[in-house]
Amino acid sequence: MCRLLGYLGSPLQLNHLLYKPEHSLIVQSYQPREMESAILNADGFGMGWYHPQKEVDPYIYKNTMPIWNDLNLPEISRYVESDCVVGYIRSATPGLAVDLSNCQPFKDERILFTHNGYIENFRTTLYRTIRKDLNNYSYELIKGTTDSEHLFALMINELQTSSDLTLKEAVTQTISKLHQLANHYSVYCSANLLVSDGEQLIATRYSTRSPAPSLYWLRDDPNYPDSVIIASEPLFQGNWNAVSEQTIISVGKDLEVYSHSLDKSGDL
Repeated sequence: MCRLLGYLGSPLQLNHLLYKPEHSLIVQSYQPREMESAILNADGFGMGWYHPQKEVDPYIYKNTMPIWNDLNLPEISRYVESDCVVGYIRSATPGLAVDLSNCQPFKDERILFTHNGYIENFRTTLYRTIRKDLNNYSYELIKGTTDSEHLFALMINELQTSSDLTLKEAVTQTISKLHQLANHYSVYCSANLLVSDGEQLIATRYSTRSPAPSLYWLRDDPNYPDSVIIASEPLFQGNWNAVSEQTIISVGKDLEVYSHSLDKSGDL
């Protein structure tokens, strides 16, 4: 399992998200509170962010070392300012390599994608099944070996197949297909997804059995006004809202948080 972080709101320096909170991603990397299947997130990390004034593709900084060991990140996070941020720290599934190709977030043009979860026996169950249904564009996006990147390719494939599909609809359909495949192959899957295009955050809390990985959101905290934060674990004391299992939430530039249940087929 991993830990996720999303921010949408007034521009701020990254260090206010990474270093200021008492239970930041830095702390969660070595002392997580709500992880079910691991005790550390020491297998790399990644940060993605959008320029608040320029319509350009998002920027990404990744490393395979534990986030607490990166001597460059404190300086970079003081320099970078953004109104939309996606972050991630990794606890690698046994057997999957710790290298940059397996580090998140994954990117395609304006879209950033992160996944906290697990597909049981992925290499012998859904690996080939997911790949065979991808178009060439989505297939060639896969550079590594993780289940996370295959879910990313599956979501991009949904967007490629239907040009009028919204990002939220594509995420929903991705969960729906994962649910169907998991049932067919009788495997356990969990998929907390956090996706952005710079204008919105879409997140899911999903698992084929309870409990699903933890997920929370917070709006307009006194220290983070005019903003929404989504995180695997609360970053600090505040009015955090736990996301219900089998739920998708979405946040746009108006910072309204919309929540919808996913039924057993994965549809809204």
